[in-house]
Amino acid sequence: MNRGTLKAWFQASRPPFFIATLIPLTIGWILAGSAGPWYPWRFFIITMGALMVHLATNLSNDYFDYIQGTDDGPSIGGSRVIQEGKISPVALKRAIILLYFLAFIIAFYLITTLDLWLMLPVVLFSFFSSLFYVAPPIRYGYHGLGEVFVGINMGPIMVVGTYWVISGRLDWLPFYISLPVGLMVAAILYYQSIPDIRTDRAAGKKTIAVRLGRGRAVRGLIFFWGAIYTSIMVLIWTGHLNRVAIVCLFSIPIFLRLLMLLRKTDDTVVMDEYGKYIRILYFFNGMVIIFSLLFPL
Repeated sequence: MNRGTLKAWFQASRPPFFIATLIPLTIGWILAGSAGPWYPWRFFIITMGALMVHLATNLSNDYFDYIQGTDDGPSIGGSRVIQEGKISPVALKRAIILLYFLAFIIAFYLITTLDLWLMLPVVLFSFFSSLFYVAPPIRYGYHGLGEVFVGINMGPIMVVGTYWVISGRLDWLPFYISLPVGLMVAAILYYQSIPDIRTDRAAGKKTIAVRLGRGRAVRGLIFFWGAIYTSIMVLIWTGHLNRVAIVCLFSIPIFLRLLMLLRKTDDTVVMDEYGKYIRILYFFNGMVIIFSLLFPL
């Protein structure tokens, strides 16, 4: 495999978004380790499996959006590796099958060796959510449900699931902590759909942003992040997070800057680049939650 091919697969994997997987997994691990053994080897296996699913999801989105013509023309959605002729659809399809197969082997290994058979329905739900985001016949991402399923999978399922595998039991605390995390990941997906409103609408992809239109979709960001900050404050007030987490409010100026920048441009490419601010917000607030769990007052 030459350097150009490696760069193409790196582009297809979209590694900046992997933080969306690593933060909830880490939170679940810390919560479990704080109450019992840390089991770092289990966490490593969980992380490998989750990253395989995340990568498979990215590739399948590229593949099925290409097949259905969603990312044709001026669209900036996806990694664009097929449209740019860097990776063939057949190669992507093979990679998707291999990644899902390996992830299933990891999940099956954990379930059988740790006797966690009650987790099997959760694993199947995550698999179908990953595959059918844009894959026919369900394509729930085309019907405005992408943020809902992504929020559930990368919030409660990842945090609670990691806690469950590490500790061997269920608890309400990981669920509560997972709520702002799930909202933040959903906000990443929600923002990414705003620059592509025009092309998504033309392709029949009725995301929440498409249904709202650009103006109301941008205002929807205020609702998202208002709910995120509120949920963190409630967790502090109820004692589920310590007072260190109030540092999350220091990220509000970053969000306000994003809103100001969005008001000044209609350029979809520029808007897509501004998505870095949403990822910065997620990383900052995710790390605040992690720090507050590691060093409670």
